[in-house]
Amino acid sequence: MFLAAGAALLLIGGYQQIRGNTSADDGRSQTSTGPSSGSNSSAARPTETGSARPSNGSKPPEVKSAGPLRPGDPARVSVPSLGVTARVLRIRASNRALIPPSNPRMLGWWSDGARPGAAKGAAVITGHTVHDGGGAFDHLGELAVGDTVTVTTTRNRTLRYRVASVTVYRKKTLARQAARVFSQSGPGRLVLVTCEDWDGTGYLSNSVVIAKPAR
Repeated sequence: MFLAAGAALLLIGGYQQIRGNTSADDGRSQTSTGPSSGSNSSAARPTETGSARPSNGSKPPEVKSAGPLRPGDPARVSVPSLGVTARVLRIRASNRALIPPSNPRMLGWWSDGARPGAAKGAAVITGHTVHDGGGAFDHLGELAVGDTVTVTTTRNRTLRYRVASVTVYRKKTLARQAARVFSQSGPGRLVLVTCEDWDGTGYLSNSVVIAKPAR
């Protein structure tokens, strides 16, 4: 399964790599509860000291799980609030690394993990961010709690999810928390991952969106 107990997403040259990690959550990343000003802005970046709050000071809406959906292999992911619809390809880890499709407009589903709609485990879908535009997940970090994500399976069934959290992790922080974020235990959920924080030569962070089955 997902490298046994968990995985760390490490970014090298715009690619995400997955490596085994069993460290516990140290609670030092931030969760964004609303859209940021842009995928490469610093407005909602983690400071390793606490949690970000909605700009109006209100508590974010609770995202209720609908329970298990009928699982299936993903063929397409749509994110209406971002105006994104992208084809999904099956990908597998090679030498303990998971690399999205080279075409940044396509996404990759880790086919050795949970399928979307499964009652248990994280269904992981990943894609590239292109710092000057053109990637399907360029603005993933701008999603807000409650936004809809739909997955169309290869059998043409539509699975609806609601965003439960949007978190930007520094790579080392994500490595420490990987066993929790990418666990193949616990209720079924959708995990969307891409690069974040372009510094002119590479990416410093990852955006991780966790979505639960919608009622």
